[in-house]
Amino acid sequence: MSHEVTISPGIVLNVLTDTDAEQVIQDWLSIYAKQRTGCRIKDYKWHLFSGGYYESIEGGEALAEYSSQISEKYLVIDNNESIVFTTDKKPDAVGLSDYYVCPQNMAWTMAFTHEDGWLGPYFARHPNYQALDLENLAYIDKLKQIEYAKIKGWC
Repeated sequence: MSHEVTISPGIVLNVLTDTDAEQVIQDWLSIYAKQRTGCRIKDYKWHLFSGGYYESIEGGEALAEYSSQISEKYLVIDNNESIVFTTDKKPDAVGLSDYYVCPQNMAWTMAFTHEDGWLGPYFARHPNYQALDLENLAYIDKLKQIEYAKIKGWC
């Protein structure tokens, strides 16, 4: 993998190593691309959603659902698999043509496409979305409790 990609400043926490990035990509594919027979994802993985191979919502509805999601950190996966990085800011634009955003437990994914407005963006949920989303919410609540304890001087 090449890391010669320009990313919007202030968004990247950590660029994953090639090995870790490959694992994240394989994990993402094992969830969202199980039914990809006949789907041409070599060029664009979001064809999974535009072709109906994985249930998703599109356009403004997808953006609205994406805006309601929260996580402590997010994974950003370049469609070309040239870079995978983490961020603590939910990105809307990162300087990549086609990319995917998801929480680290992959409870959901948002596919931003270069065809925005015509095809995409797409929002899809993991088959175990409810349980995974509860994990994300519980973790954020725990972080808030820790922050409150620090403010009170309890730790």
